[in-house]
Amino acid sequence: MAHQYQSCMEACVRCAEECESCGNKCLAQMLECARLCIDCADQCWSCAAFMSRDSRFITELCGVCTTICDACAAECEKHQNEHCRRCAEECRKVAASAGTRQQPA
Repeated sequence: MAHQYQSCMEACVRCAEECESCGNKCLAQMLECARLCIDCADQCWSCAAFMSRDSRFITELCGVCTTICDACAAECEKHQNEHCRRCAEECRKVAASAGTRQQPA
């Protein structure tokens, strides 16, 4: 049986991986981008973990995740490199997905 949050958890994991990769590549020349990528990765890993155990705090965490992913995507979209483009794309997917999460009945 598929987990009720499977697609969102997978999106969070992909986003966290891209954010970590982008953050590492941006560290030297784009400090704000790197900081946002690291914050976003941490939040996405956390959301995926909380969803995997059906935490009662999913709704609140997804709200924060949406805010951070939107900010990270906006910053990454300012840059013309491939790793920032991929990161922004994954952030937008998570923001769209996490923004629709509802507390399980």
